[in-house]
Amino acid sequence: MKSPWLLRFPPRPDARVRLVCLPGAGSAASMYHPWSALLPEEVEICAVQLPGRGGRLREAAFRRMEPLADALTEVLRAECDRPVVLFGHSLGALIAYEVAARLRELPDTSVAALIVAAHKAPHLGSAEVSGHDLPDEELLAFLDRLGGTPAGVLARPDIRRLALPALRADFELDFTYAHRERPPLDIPLSAFGGTDDALVPESELVAWGRHTARAFRAWHLPGGHFFLTGPHGADMLTRMRAQLLTLARPGLPDHGTPRTGIPRTGTVHTGEDRVAHV
Repeated sequence: MKSPWLLRFPPRPDARVRLVCLPGAGSAASMYHPWSALLPEEVEICAVQLPGRGGRLREAAFRRMEPLADALTEVLRAECDRPVVLFGHSLGALIAYEVAARLRELPDTSVAALIVAAHKAPHLGSAEVSGHDLPDEELLAFLDRLGGTPAGVLARPDIRRLALPALRADFELDFTYAHRERPPLDIPLSAFGGTDDALVPESELVAWGRHTARAFRAWHLPGGHFFLTGPHGADMLTRMRAQLLTLARPGLPDHGTPRTGIPRTGTVHTGEDRVAHV
């Protein structure tokens, strides 16, 4: 039976790797549709459609992390028939981490890698943005400063009426997030951030390294909180593509390390106490 949680861009039953993508606050699964033309045939993109948006607009959005992560974990149990890589942007990064930790505890459901973007590390807590409490006009002004929403879209009353409830629920979910200490994940973890992201400084992005016992990489690319939708989002996909192809084609060299001369910073961690800057 087709799950309302997952949209496949497009279905690729013969794919060797499944990339499960989680959107940020207020965003829908459709934000990942353009990736289908940019990633190889070996990769199936499964974008998560959370309740309260897209085709699930009439469903109540989750306001707390625990029930959401539990529900999504149950959905993804059936997707682990091949290597699964979880990717999350902003709030989606926290959700992806919580789901990865839950899948680890279940038989034959481990995740192959975790890739996160534009959120501080889980042990540092929520993004501390109380957007769910703001009056409409103040919330809209904050979103405008943050970027990521096409100019004029939220100026339309009909769009605001549809979009703001889920957006407020997502902000509340992030704001109330409480990290639960657990052993680090035994999978590679990559973290991406924007150099001009006022919400996530570099130190808080690099702190994700604490949550893996395997290789950790962090990159800062030009752009703000929504750098992945800008011109340098392709740089992130290049790094992701290399890691995905390594999983899809065992024995292929991993070329994910940033090259010198490109306007970005990268940090490669191969363990808690072994750090190399590139």
